[in-house]
Amino acid sequence: MDAIDRKILAELQVQGRISTTDLAARVGLTVAPTHRRIRDLEAAGAIVGYRAVIDPKALGLNFEALVFVTMKQEDRATLLGFEEAAAAVPNILQAYRLFGDPDFLLRVRTADLESYTRLQDDVLALLPGVQRFTSTLVMKDVVGDRPYPTG
Repeated sequence: MDAIDRKILAELQVQGRISTTDLAARVGLTVAPTHRRIRDLEAAGAIVGYRAVIDPKALGLNFEALVFVTMKQEDRATLLGFEEAAAAVPNILQAYRLFGDPDFLLRVRTADLESYTRLQDDVLALLPGVQRFTSTLVMKDVVGDRPYPTG
């Protein structure tokens, strides 16, 4: 990956719907080589997809919590069972398996505190292998979904 590929990635992260013509102008190439480089970056797996970034409040998802999960035991079957079950919960936006304690960090969005309480009691508490949850409520999004540094 060279400097031009990195420029292409930087531009696409900021504006994924930019036309190839405009992108070519921004990175200093003509349209054909820019298009070829985009296809090559997609084929190489550097670009894994395109999506719209949506304001969660537009969907009524006004409440965010970070949930730290400690498992009862850490054998392979328990961890994989938890991961599979967590991946099936739509309100879990991100899930990270961590080194040390706690074992997982979940980023969860719901409409409000009441909805989050129901989710924790009726869904999260039933995930396989969970010993304990510790929830931290998000007060403010200081650094949002920013692009990855490409330089």
